Amino acid sequence: MKKTIVIISVAALLYACGGGETKPADTGGETKAAAATDPDVEKGLALVGQSDCVGCHKVLEPNVGPAHAEVAKKYENTEANINMLADKIMNGGSGNWGTVPMAAHPGISKADAVLMAKYVLSLKDAK
Repeated sequence: MKKTIVIISVAALLYACGGGETKPADTGGETKAAAATDPDVEKGLALVGQSDCVGCHKVLEPNVGPAHAEVAKKYENTEANINMLADKIMNGGSGNWGTVPMAAHPGISKADAVLMAKYVLSLKDAK
């Protein structure tokens, strides 16, 4: 049973994070409103939309990974948390949201990862 769960998890992760195609971000009303108030958030939204983030994360509901709005609720919007999340975007991570690890994205620069983290944390009050 454990092997089956691990195989399914790995397959889902590879499917969601592979392929290299870009997908549009879910830009519901709340995300547009947040982006309109801060140029860094707007840039972060664009970067998320150009990346493979949307393969594993949705804005308001869990998918393979947590919803971006849930991440925003968990972490206060501070420089320390922005940098911590940027590092997770670049290096991957595991254990904070279940058993499926987040893939590393070494091709994303620290500056871009910071903008993406700012966008995610801007969703604290998204509904």
